[in-house]
Amino acid sequence: MDYIDRRCGRFGRLLVVVGAALCFLRSGATFADSMAELARPHEGRSMRATSTHKIGPDGKSDPNGVPDPNSNRDNSSIAPGQRKILLDVKGPGVITHIWMTFLGPAPHPWARNGSANHQEMLLRMYWDGSERPAVEAPVGDFFANSFGKRSEVISLPVIVEDADSYNCFWHMPFRKSARIEVLNQSDKPISLLYYNIDWVKKEQISEQTPYFYAQYRQEYPVENGKDYVLLDTQGKGHYVGTVLSVRTRSPAWFGEGDEKIYIDGEEKASIWGTGTEDYFLSAWGLKTTGTPYFGVPYFDQWGIVGGHTSAYRWHVTDPLVFGKAIKVTFEHYGWMSPDENPQYKSHSWNEREDDYSSVAFWYQTGAPTFDARAPHARQRKLPGLDRIIRARDFTAESYHGPGEALGQNLDIYTDGHLFYKPQMQEDAWIEIPFEVEKKEPQRLLLLMTRSYDYGKYQAYLNGVKLGGVVDLYSKEVATREYHLLDFWPAPGKYKLRLECVGRNTASAGHYLGIESVRLRRRRPRVSQYRHDAEKDWRKNPILYK
Repeated sequence: MDYIDRRCGRFGRLLVVVGAALCFLRSGATFADSMAELARPHEGRSMRATSTHKIGPDGKSDPNGVPDPNSNRDNSSIAPGQRKILLDVKGPGVITHIWMTFLGPAPHPWARNGSANHQEMLLRMYWDGSERPAVEAPVGDFFANSFGKRSEVISLPVIVEDADSYNCFWHMPFRKSARIEVLNQSDKPISLLYYNIDWVKKEQISEQTPYFYAQYRQEYPVENGKDYVLLDTQGKGHYVGTVLSVRTRSPAWFGEGDEKIYIDGEEKASIWGTGTEDYFLSAWGLKTTGTPYFGVPYFDQWGIVGGHTSAYRWHVTDPLVFGKAIKVTFEHYGWMSPDENPQYKSHSWNEREDDYSSVAFWYQTGAPTFDARAPHARQRKLPGLDRIIRARDFTAESYHGPGEALGQNLDIYTDGHLFYKPQMQEDAWIEIPFEVEKKEPQRLLLLMTRSYDYGKYQAYLNGVKLGGVVDLYSKEVATREYHLLDFWPAPGKYKLRLECVGRNTASAGHYLGIESVRLRRRRPRVSQYRHDAEKDWRKNPILYK
């Protein structure tokens, strides 16, 4: 049996090893095949590249030496701008599993100034001496962890257990050589990098066996009049996976756009879907979920300006097969607020201008013709949208009612938050002033903390009540954005006030935590259409959803 014909069975076998084979119980034939594969002979010799500490004959550190039985220093750090070669071997062979872990970006006793996040770590893989990487993607995005956020992924080919152990089971054949490296494009080190790369040394690899490829690309924002392109390559192969990440720049739902897939150079897509959520095998929108073949590891808030969604779809049992070429695209259409529509209407079929990034995964014989390359980490970071007024700058008594207010450091914020501790509801309030210099469309929002002893608060701007009551109770300490108002503020001074109106019955107190007041930029077309430019927000406060 040819190696590639056995790859799906090996996926199942590997998942049995890691305890995830239960996901196959609904598919008896697939599970039986994977178990039957264990009883068949396997050719080759198992090998591993590892970060374990090695020493030479003189007892000194030597990456080409033998494992040091007297050391537990099985990790390394990568300085800013430097690279680490994880694997450099001769073939033929097949990589069957990659595992790695490293410290997260937050300050740590072993990295007091913090570390690179996985969006700033660029993963590259090269087959058979090619100068062009076959795999080029941020470490996080390759493992379905987007936006530099750490998220758990429990799927068939990719598993990120507890959001910090990065595993993939994609099989990656090579004939002459394989090299895997990680490049640190952060201004902070990659700290405590551990890794194991398992591969099987073979006598030969069939000439018909395709190579594994994965390529990152982005558009911040997507281009008007053109569908977003994940992959466009000539050759023979099959498409096996998508990671898509979207940061919304408009209110409401972004995902009405269809996938449009062009096979073998056709002018009109013969594979045409029914919506973004449908491609990711969900329905009526997306939410955080995880399954063997599809999932949404990260989804923060529905319908806001600046919301984040990342999703994966693995075509393990349903690869998209092409003989000459494939082009995989997404429309970027969805709902939109009236002030972004030229007719001041809200409907489902508007071309949106959100920020997209993606990783396409595919197998192909020969070299692909896709010319996309991953930009530097500085360009991969999403551009900021906010003017930020830090709340912890306003702890003086003149800015709050009875009770103590202080700055408090929390891991969920880079610069901590304002922590207000009133002893009771009566006359408990805080105020945060800010000034506007130019009249332009903005969204007013609060980045606030939720916790087990926090109260309920009502927001006001210059005395005008905004929205409903904000309930800050949560069993666990968490952060959330509270969006209050879309408006064109005139130049002048403003004062955001939060008044305590009670507490959740489950809450142990009336406390409040707020990181910042934020003015978030709206899309340029809001300024172009000017639907609300002359409206008085004080008489009719509007928040588009």
